[in-house]
Amino acid sequence: MQKKLTRRDFLKATGTGLAGAALLGAAGCGGAGGGAAGNAKLSGARFTVGSKEFTEEQIFGELTKQVLENAGASVTYNQLGGTTIARDALTSGRIDMYWEYTGTAWIDFLKHTKPIPNSHKQFEAVAKEDLKKNHIKWISPPAPEDNTYALAVRSEAYNKLGVKKLSDLKQLVQKNPSEATLCGASEFLSRPDGLPGLEKTYGFKFPQNNIAELDEGAIYEAIDKGKKCNFGEVFTTDGRIQALHLKVIKDDKHFFPIYNPALNVREDVYKKHPQLEKLFAPISKKLTTTTMQKLNAKVDVKGQLPETVAKEWLSSNGFI
Repeated sequence: MQKKLTRRDFLKATGTGLAGAALLGAAGCGGAGGGAAGNAKLSGARFTVGSKEFTEEQIFGELTKQVLENAGASVTYNQLGGTTIARDALTSGRIDMYWEYTGTAWIDFLKHTKPIPNSHKQFEAVAKEDLKKNHIKWISPPAPEDNTYALAVRSEAYNKLGVKKLSDLKQLVQKNPSEATLCGASEFLSRPDGLPGLEKTYGFKFPQNNIAELDEGAIYEAIDKGKKCNFGEVFTTDGRIQALHLKVIKDDKHFFPIYNPALNVREDVYKKHPQLEKLFAPISKKLTTTTMQKLNAKVDVKGQLPETVAKEWLSSNGFI
């Protein structure tokens, strides 16, 4: 696989800090016409766009940057870290917008313990409460893709271990604990909508010594090799699930919330530029689970750059 040079790799290699990242991300005005999303003019506007660090968020960040530039705006793009860092950057005013997931906001930001098992109702509830409490505008509609958490296992072990649904893990832990090994990223291992909540819902615990904390991108290969772990945290829109022939284990108690992404914009920014909704609504509608699996795979499997993948998709769909 071709190794891609990520923004983080470039910044580390050159010693460029956050301020330098902002300068590197700065762009001049793009074409104010062109494309299905080009009707909302933003000539002269300036925005700072953020994203989290994983592939799908990088693609979202590039989509946002390129669409805004195409509408005539000047854009600074900062790839940030995890959820907490991105959210803090938004609420503190260091960035103007980034894409967030409904399940994340409902559980992590708004501190609800039970997700709403309906995509439309979940979005409406999140959007209303986040605007009222935190002055964050959720651009409507959200993308139809559901990038929820899941546990996956390599295909060779799927039948051997007998874990076809998450409730089967309880019996595996009790009868064959040495095989109950798990790889997960730090967020998943600590978030209430991650491992702690999963174990509580299904009534078991992975043996502590059987849990390996890895970077998000390393988990998929670790599952496939089966040395560090038989089971691993995955995102359901990740293209590596199909590429590595991994099997997603059924969430038979519907623990994991719905994670529909939507562009989050600070309320003061949205009030100045309400045309943002018109600009991004048609784009959001086309971001299905299948679409994002394909776009993510182009980066993670084929080694293409997120900015290239975003530009090709926007162009092929007439948005720029």
